Amino acid sequence: MSAALIAISVVFVLGYLAIATEHNIKIDKTASAILTGVLCWTLYILNAHTLVDVATIPDWFLQQMSGKSQDELLLNWVGHHQLLHFLGEISSILFFLLGAMTIVELVDAYGGFTIITRRIRSQNTVALLWMISTIAFFLSAALDNLTTTIVMISLVRKLIGTSQERWFFASVIVIAANAGGAWSPIGDVTTTMLWIGGQITTVNIIQSVFLPSIVCLVVPLLYLSWRLKGARVTPPTDASMAEEPSVTARQRNIIFAVGMLGLLFVPVFKTFTHLPPFMGMLLSLSVLWIISELMHDDRDQAIDSGLHILKVLKRIDTPSVLFFLGILVAVASLEATGILHMVASGLDKQVGDINIIVFLIGLLSSVVDNVPLVAAAMGMYSLNTYPTDHTMWEFLAFAAGTGGSCLIIGSAAGVAAMGMERINFFWYLKNVSGLALMGYVAGTAVYFVVGG
Repeated sequence: MSAALIAISVVFVLGYLAIATEHNIKIDKTASAILTGVLCWTLYILNAHTLVDVATIPDWFLQQMSGKSQDELLLNWVGHHQLLHFLGEISSILFFLLGAMTIVELVDAYGGFTIITRRIRSQNTVALLWMISTIAFFLSAALDNLTTTIVMISLVRKLIGTSQERWFFASVIVIAANAGGAWSPIGDVTTTMLWIGGQITTVNIIQSVFLPSIVCLVVPLLYLSWRLKGARVTPPTDASMAEEPSVTARQRNIIFAVGMLGLLFVPVFKTFTHLPPFMGMLLSLSVLWIISELMHDDRDQAIDSGLHILKVLKRIDTPSVLFFLGILVAVASLEATGILHMVASGLDKQVGDINIIVFLIGLLSSVVDNVPLVAAAMGMYSLNTYPTDHTMWEFLAFAAGTGGSCLIIGSAAGVAAMGMERINFFWYLKNVSGLALMGYVAGTAVYFVVGG
């Protein structure tokens, strides 16, 4: 490996360490991710003369750059073709996320999720666990695991009074949301990446991963049902409810129905039009936007009350979107320089079995964010080697989506729960990691026994 490739690899690893230890070094992971992405590409283009073989550049590009010097040819190939090519793929993911996040925020602004939360009243621990986990599992498939975790923890706060009990419920919600997001093309960022990249299709991923995902949740719940039999939760002492938004029941129900149907419409739109999924998401967003505008005669009043979409857009989690941009750009540099292919070759030689490799990727995602891991796998293994809907891609969607539950920092849902409830890392490791690992192994076994 050349000195330039070593330098790019070192920058990527250091950036990754900064992301993983953001709370220790007190630097937000978004800043580290963006810096890592920019530095990796900077090192690449500055060393293009040693890293790019002119013989590998397509003839059409050579003809387009006819008359240019070799340095100009290489700079244009790296900066104007490779980088923009990867940026196009990354942007389709980011626009998809922005559209989905806006729809969810608007539904929440109108109090749409209270349609679900107001119907849960049980104080039996086991019954409540099954009820909340089931809702989180299916809601995650329609929304995403991060949003579902936020919504369900907000619900748990209204039902449970002690922090230790809420920690436990929040942790099970993380397992349920991650399992529910794994089998849906819009339920988890990593599954969405594979879907947008053409590695999986909607119907096939649902058929192949749905049952293993259920097992991944049900096995821990069955154990907890035996362990917590007869237990009851402690209701909150302060029963005061948050201020409800100033909307009518009709407005709330319309926004909730249109928003949920809009999210579910995205895979259908892609199937029939073959346009990228972000186009369907933007279509659903535009329809919901128009409907929300028509609901209010006084636009200024809607803005002041926080119900107008212009206000909702300000609440979008922009740092998360920029984090995905930075880390995906960084991973793209590893793919463009061929580092990922070297890693793939090394894994194939040392491990050999692709299923074991993917299983280990799932476990590794509990330590390292699953987004760059899946992005790296997509770069390491091509569709020529593993075509669309190959079991490798299906298993990768399951492993990366559910393996992260083994540690509280292993998924966006876990990080959100940790932040909202201040869950202690070592408490989760002691009380929940074993349950999550039990479900992950059981789900893997079912996947290969039934269909893999």
